[in-house]
Amino acid sequence: MSTRNFHQHHNKSKKVALCLSLTATMALSTGFTQNNVHSVTINVDGRMIETNTTHTTPDIILARAGVKMDSKDEYTLKKIDDHTEITVHRAVPVNLTIDGQKTTLMTSKPTVGDVLVEAGYDLEKYEAEPGLDTKIHENLDIKVKKAAARNEEAARQQEEQVQTSRGTQRYSAAYMMEATAYIASDGNGDGITAMGLVAQHGVVAVDPGVIPLGTRLYIPGYGEAIAADTGGAIYGNRIDLCMNSYGEAMNFGRRYVTVYVLD
Repeated sequence: MSTRNFHQHHNKSKKVALCLSLTATMALSTGFTQNNVHSVTINVDGRMIETNTTHTTPDIILARAGVKMDSKDEYTLKKIDDHTEITVHRAVPVNLTIDGQKTTLMTSKPTVGDVLVEAGYDLEKYEAEPGLDTKIHENLDIKVKKAAARNEEAARQQEEQVQTSRGTQRYSAAYMMEATAYIASDGNGDGITAMGLVAQHGVVAVDPGVIPLGTRLYIPGYGEAIAADTGGAIYGNRIDLCMNSYGEAMNFGRRYVTVYVLD
């Protein structure tokens, strides 16, 4: 091989090596590898949007797909293997009447019962016409009235206990909260909570002004938990439940839960 050809071959090899190095560096720095890509179907406004993404946060996926969400709009999620389905529920106006006072509110909740909970009504103390399981549609008229009084002592004793996987346990308070789900790698990614515990199933993030850190909790459908973490978006009656997997978190989505403060 001539000296000229040798230098040309050597320079070409250096360029190829440099390109490969840059490609590897970009993949490591962005996390964009083929294994991170998953398919998403978005059902919104009567149309279907198909996309592939490396993001796991539904709000980011929706924004990247050009789906604008109003403050009262919500979504539900369903994950099958590496495919995720996101269904957007647009808020509609409904009319709520109680004690002769009529109020119109925007809601994306699926049933009358869910709307009452969202509006702050205790379903043990109030009933509605049409019934609590009635599906919501635009301009639905809902009449709310107090439920028939129960024996106060029997009610008090019943309300002080909750059935858990460990049997009946006493509780000191119960909150209706909007719950979301997260996994240990969310946030700063180190998987350590504000209390220094490892993030795992049974560890939840709360607003310490509502539920002090270290409090034992029970959430139906999730189980017993400890309030051990906080978050910038977790304030007031909101709670974030740690899940063991991305699929479990996506399937949970966002919903209202009753949070019991155990004695």
